[in-house]
Amino acid sequence: MLVSGPEQILAERAVDSVLTALRAHDPEVDFVKISAQGYEPGALGVHASPSLFGGWTAIVVDGFEEADDSLVEDAHALAQDPPDGVTLIVRHKSGNRGKRVLDLLKKNGRVITAPAVKSDRDKTSFVQQEFRAARRQIEEPAITALVQAVGKDVAELATACAQLVRDTTGRVRAEDVETYYGDKVETTGFKVADAALRGDTAEALRLLRHALAGGLDPVPIVAVLAMQLRQVGKVASAGRASSANLARDLGMAPWQVDQARRTAQGWDGIRLGRAIEAVAAADVDIKGGLRTGTAVARDPEYAVERAVLAVCRERRG
Repeated sequence: MLVSGPEQILAERAVDSVLTALRAHDPEVDFVKISAQGYEPGALGVHASPSLFGGWTAIVVDGFEEADDSLVEDAHALAQDPPDGVTLIVRHKSGNRGKRVLDLLKKNGRVITAPAVKSDRDKTSFVQQEFRAARRQIEEPAITALVQAVGKDVAELATACAQLVRDTTGRVRAEDVETYYGDKVETTGFKVADAALRGDTAEALRLLRHALAGGLDPVPIVAVLAMQLRQVGKVASAGRASSANLARDLGMAPWQVDQARRTAQGWDGIRLGRAIEAVAAADVDIKGGLRTGTAVARDPEYAVERAVLAVCRERRG
């Protein structure tokens, strides 16, 4: 079997599913894990040799994208003529290293993909799939809050989904996410940006100072402000197509389109442009300012606060 793709948690689940199926067939299955780094020539053949006591052997080769020539040769030989009672599982993140082995596995074996979960759209789909697999429902605002709270780490996002499934009943709401992860939501830049784009100065500054006190760097806060302003601009100028169609065309999730449409109702093009300029200026200041030959002391926290105030001011007109 080939597990192809960089997402760690999806790859681990794929391997675990095979091991579970093998243990159902043979509870005493022998599990061997081999790392591509530091591979000793011939090790695969040794582990695949028949045992005196019989039984099944599962061999997982991890990090095959870093395989040296000896591992590629040994894996190709084993995949070409696997002995009875041996299951070979190859984990490969990306690239063309060991291509002839990968092609052989794709032709003769089973392929499970573990695609990267990076964008908010990917993470939204991931959460939806987690709840679908658990036969539970979750509201879109709850998905948004969950992604904003713990979406930096996909493994943590999966753990959060499992906890909500385990500890709640009925349809999971945004209030449920706030109960469990409200502190983490507030220390992200998303709530700061949401409040700023609503023009709620007091709330935006409260959340900003809470985030900064919690150790959040000003750079991602400004990045989120810029992203949400761009999304409002793109959606506001994209016409009246359905959320699903716009999401596909603009590379956004449908809930992001709906959110941007609601936010856009309080903006016009001129004020939105000025807000974007203010955030761009803050981005320059936070990252050290323009190099003019004169050293100027800059305060990143002041720069992001000034940007938040500018966005609030433009929203209120």
